[in-house]
Amino acid sequence: MSLVSSQLPMKTLVPMCRQLATAYDAGIPIVQSLALVSGMERHPRAREVLRTMEADVRDGGTLAEAARRQRAYLPEMLVTLLGVGETGGRLDVMLRDLAQYYEDRLEMRRKTLSALTLPLLQLVAAWFLGTFALGLVRNLDFSSTRAFSLGNYFQSYLWFQAAALLVAAAAATAGILLARAGLFGHVWGRVAYSVWPVSALAQRFALARFFRTFALLIASGLPVQRCIEQAAAASGNAYVADDLVRAVPYVMQGASLVEAFGASRVLTPTAREMLAVGETSGRLDHTLHKVAEYHMNEATHALAVLARVARVAITLLVGLVIGYIVISFYTNYYGGMLNSIR
Repeated sequence: MSLVSSQLPMKTLVPMCRQLATAYDAGIPIVQSLALVSGMERHPRAREVLRTMEADVRDGGTLAEAARRQRAYLPEMLVTLLGVGETGGRLDVMLRDLAQYYEDRLEMRRKTLSALTLPLLQLVAAWFLGTFALGLVRNLDFSSTRAFSLGNYFQSYLWFQAAALLVAAAAATAGILLARAGLFGHVWGRVAYSVWPVSALAQRFALARFFRTFALLIASGLPVQRCIEQAAAASGNAYVADDLVRAVPYVMQGASLVEAFGASRVLTPTAREMLAVGETSGRLDHTLHKVAEYHMNEATHALAVLARVARVAITLLVGLVIGYIVISFYTNYYGGMLNSIR
């Protein structure tokens, strides 16, 4: 489970869905598939969820009912699609699609972490080394004959870092509590969508997730309004989700998707054009996949740009700190010499 949610983490859902899809495709009944995968599962919570679902199905319940009882740990979309696949006799297709969907989501996350790891490490190193050097320069007194105690300075520096870590931990705890209460997402979603260069990345990743989920749900045969609601929730950005959900009333009144999303502030021109093509051609799910791929490629490019901007910004920041340290050192040094002469 993650800190901000009780649901199973993405890296656990990916192999779980893939193993279930493979077992069911091989002709193993779903009860035995659940037992087989639970026996191979390393995550304790996932193993418990699968075993409980297996027991529920063995007792005569449906897979959909068993999944609904585990909503605290399973994503809403997974629960919905398992029910749709079971009812429509397309459980094998739904399991394969879910496995691919979560693999795509995990790949998005990995690309983000891979691109931002180096800038974050640079920022952490700049913080610790910069604060150490700045504190050292400020504590050197060249006008005094008293010997400088490096041990005392180390002690004060460690106390300073401990206080900083406590502040960071308090801020992180507040963020987690707000996220669990559902309040943090809207604020962060609006900020991420408004601040360059994060805005380009946030918009494209959110749209990639939305259209990938929308394509999967449309292919499952769910009503369009439910597809929009669940795909918007899966976008990962509360601001984007609120904007996209506004299309639902128009769809319920009989409007086309192009008309329903006409007032959207977050859809790109390319997305609008491809929605029109998909509706006109009758291959909406295929077109939505293409829109998702396009925005994923755009998000990957925006991520590379963000990583470069972050590296440049951190390099400039480090340069400024070094310059300030050098100036402070020589100012302190020559000022101390002048004071000792006087």
